Amino acid sequence: MLKYSIVCLLILLMIPTALAQETSEVVDGMYYRTIGQTNLRECPEVDCPLIRPYAGQALFEVNAIVDGDELNETTDWFEVNDFLTGQVGYMHSTLAEPFTPDTWMIAPVVPQVTDTALEIYQRGLELGNHHDRFSKVGDCQNVSSHFLSIFDDPSEYALGEFDGLQSTIDHFAESWAREGEAVDNGFNVASVLSPLWSDPEACQPGENPLQCEYRLNKPSIVIVSMETWWAQRPAEEYEGYMRQIVEFWIDNGVVPILATKADNLEGDYGLNKAVYKVATEYDIPLWNFWLSIQTLPGNGLSDDDFHLTFARNFYDDPVRLQYSWPIRNLTALQAIDAVYQGLQTS
Repeated sequence: MLKYSIVCLLILLMIPTALAQETSEVVDGMYYRTIGQTNLRECPEVDCPLIRPYAGQALFEVNAIVDGDELNETTDWFEVNDFLTGQVGYMHSTLAEPFTPDTWMIAPVVPQVTDTALEIYQRGLELGNHHDRFSKVGDCQNVSSHFLSIFDDPSEYALGEFDGLQSTIDHFAESWAREGEAVDNGFNVASVLSPLWSDPEACQPGENPLQCEYRLNKPSIVIVSMETWWAQRPAEEYEGYMRQIVEFWIDNGVVPILATKADNLEGDYGLNKAVYKVATEYDIPLWNFWLSIQTLPGNGLSDDDFHLTFARNFYDDPVRLQYSWPIRNLTALQAIDAVYQGLQTS
């Protein structure tokens, strides 16, 4: 844990305060952000049972405006689909304000399978890739001690209402806690493409971490989550490296799932915009982790605006669903499940 924190902090200090500005497409619709912390309730009345609290500045979409209890001289309540619980909830209209999001911000948390992904997957099976293995590509927020490994240890998680995901956990047994060659505390989108960063005890001469990981694991799916970047390098450069990562996996018949990141240290969401752009142009699944934690206290971030808030992964305890590490593991599992199931039924 200490090593994880120190390395991430060093990378955090090297991230620029702003990257090159980029014009983004925006979407008109009934999107709002909470003004302060508020509650999503089961009906449009102040005494209705609580579904869960929403933090200040939480982004959400309004399905409809309905009548309910009067507050602040209006009876208008917002009807909202809560992505986490799947419930329809209600929030008084004076507790939020209109917001026009960038396109990437409202991409679904859990992706859907595309025809392109199906073609990649089927070609990969012909190449000998394993339908019951996945790999990870990532930095300090993806090391196995925190990310997904708990699903290989039944004592470390409880699915609660998400127990329908157990079959996918079983299908990919041993991939969850696997110490892959493409994840390391110090990795970024450039280093995973360089043989200098490969483990000489596991990798062959000249192999970069991606090539080494593919040779050793031959997965059918890979989840790519790269939060950190280096000082004075623009988002366009990050995007270029991300394209190389994606093309490597596609060429080898592995379906990439790209992830957005939680923080906005660069100031303009440049890296998330780049991830969304690459996922869209290559027509591959996107796991919008950023959106999944916007309703959490502090938008899921610690006081340094980088590290995720921590709790153990017991989803039958509503309190733990207010911390971002359990949500990270849950939504990553949901993304893998959605992609795998979609590849079987498409």
